[in-house]
Amino acid sequence: MIIFAERLKELRMKHKVSQAVLADLLHVSQRQISYYETAQDTPSLPSLIAIADYFDISLDYLVGRSNNPGRQ
Repeated sequence: MIIFAERLKELRMKHKVSQAVLADLLHVSQRQISYYETAQDTPSLPSLIAIADYFDISLDYLVGRSNNPGRQ
């Protein structure tokens, strides 16, 4: 899920959200967010949904199924 990793980092940087803040939201460690951003691990479906909701984007965009970040 290289696209997910790239998009997560891009979104986090664009919104000026630290890995620690995102980790708190998802109830995981900051290291886990780092693993997501380097494609060493993949979040659970509930975590993916939480990320999409937090950044107000579509889940399809987050995981690379669409290039349109808007919700449909």
